Amino acid sequence: MDPLCHIFLLLLAFHEINPSVSSCITGCSCSQDSFGRSLLCMSALLRQIPANIPQDIRKIRIENSHLTELPRGSFENVSALEYLWLNFNNITVMHIKSLEYLPALKELRLQGNKLSSVPWTAFQDTPTLKILDLKHNRLDVLPEHALRYLPNLTYLDLSSNQLTIISRDVFYNWPVYQRSQRTEGPLEAISNAVLALHDNPWICDCRLRGFVQFIKSVGPPIILMNSYLTCSGPKFRTGKFFHEVELNSCTKPLTSALDTNLTVPAGLNITLTCFVQASPSPAVWWTYALKLLRAFNVSTEPISEDTVRSELLIPAARPADAGNYTCTAANFLGNASVAISLRVVAPWASTTPRGWAPAAAAEPGAHVEVRIAKQTVYGITLEWFAAAAAAAEPGETWYTLLVGRYDAAHKDTIYIGPGVNTYSVTDLLPATKYEVCVAVRNQAPRKGQCVVFVTGSDVSQMEQREKLIHIVVIVCAMVLAVPAGMYACTAEALPGCLARCPAACPRRRRGGPAQAAGSKESTLDSLPAGSEDGLCRSDGGARRPPDRPEPGKARPPHRNSADLY
Repeated sequence: MDPLCHIFLLLLAFHEINPSVSSCITGCSCSQDSFGRSLLCMSALLRQIPANIPQDIRKIRIENSHLTELPRGSFENVSALEYLWLNFNNITVMHIKSLEYLPALKELRLQGNKLSSVPWTAFQDTPTLKILDLKHNRLDVLPEHALRYLPNLTYLDLSSNQLTIISRDVFYNWPVYQRSQRTEGPLEAISNAVLALHDNPWICDCRLRGFVQFIKSVGPPIILMNSYLTCSGPKFRTGKFFHEVELNSCTKPLTSALDTNLTVPAGLNITLTCFVQASPSPAVWWTYALKLLRAFNVSTEPISEDTVRSELLIPAARPADAGNYTCTAANFLGNASVAISLRVVAPWASTTPRGWAPAAAAEPGAHVEVRIAKQTVYGITLEWFAAAAAAAEPGETWYTLLVGRYDAAHKDTIYIGPGVNTYSVTDLLPATKYEVCVAVRNQAPRKGQCVVFVTGSDVSQMEQREKLIHIVVIVCAMVLAVPAGMYACTAEALPGCLARCPAACPRRRRGGPAQAAGSKESTLDSLPAGSEDGLCRSDGGARRPPDRPEPGKARPPHRNSADLY
């Protein structure tokens, strides 16, 4: 047999036994290059790692697709794979065993995905990995053991992620760095490792101190791609390079205040201030000793590298604002607080403020002054002050509010907590008489602690105007609906009535009988006889309508009423 035919038959038999060697994935392309046989998939319709990848593939490149995860055993059929490029996909999840069965993998590129974390122990299955590209992802944490399973790495790119804080132990545990610190053996035998960490939002406080020191001291075989790392926070360090900052050790918060006991008159704006010394910058908040019932203005700003000032503004202080205010600060090392005692002197304890009706004399400890601050059609807003012993501990005084109709035997009871001296009552009926009483809790209201009022009418001026317009429209419609003949008939009948019934119309007669007769002759001689009969009886009786014309009798011609004058 011809040798060429023999070789052809062997190749054909080999392909029949191993069809995956020559086949390719539908929608992808296969090629041969210096790396070996390659698989290229650039389809936007691809949503998972293709199955049945040919076993002789040495390089896989899947980009610009809709891959969202790398499941377990994604490449178990291609154990000879050396280069895996999965750039610019939508990968968010990477299984801890996604790289299983890839002992020969040398290069893994995951640039431009959406990874917020990486299972670093997955690299135990890739001991020969040399290049790891993770730039342009969303990594925000780098655990201390992250590089422990990458002993042969020569290129690591973590740039353009969301890293803010890194411990230097991440690199101290890296086998590449550990080999460089050994004194025995020539350094030339150790391969260089390129490290890219730029374009991350580094927070340059005490937590980054060790990492900054590492960056300042790092040298071959570890080479920084960009050694000018910059700070993104805190605000006073934004834009500074690592080599320009000196970071202190972290400390637990220490709080202090200039004055912890304050006595102020009512009506003034009061500012409580506390200072916090801590690193990193702590979170600061204010609490009221009993219960925070009012919203205050709080501002916190740094005044030095390790000190912040927090201010609490109490506008128009009232006796109800008195009590203990606590400034608390905390960071990851612990927390601390300082209490400020505030006492507000009530000027109205001896004099009644303008606009307030003093309550009737009551027993000590039960005197409450109440007034209506605002009234609407459906409700009111009450304000009150408690004097005497009730004001001695305003932070502990509860009030009872009784609301109901004036003539109702039972009224609704509302309990008002400490520090509140205003309340709005809504959903009342309009044009109704109500009574509201305010008393110290567990005490019956006394005379002068109740307010009687009447809610307004719910008929507005606009509604009244609309009703008037409707009435006018209806009247006009009725007037326009009357036939025009009625006006003509009235005009023709009026002179006859005046002539035949002089006694019934005495106010319209202007002159003697002769003048009336002349007027009749000159103006009424053309009236038909039928129209004059029956309009007014000779005895001065009531007017009745004329008789209907008889059949066959000629009707007098109709004349316009204007011709009569």
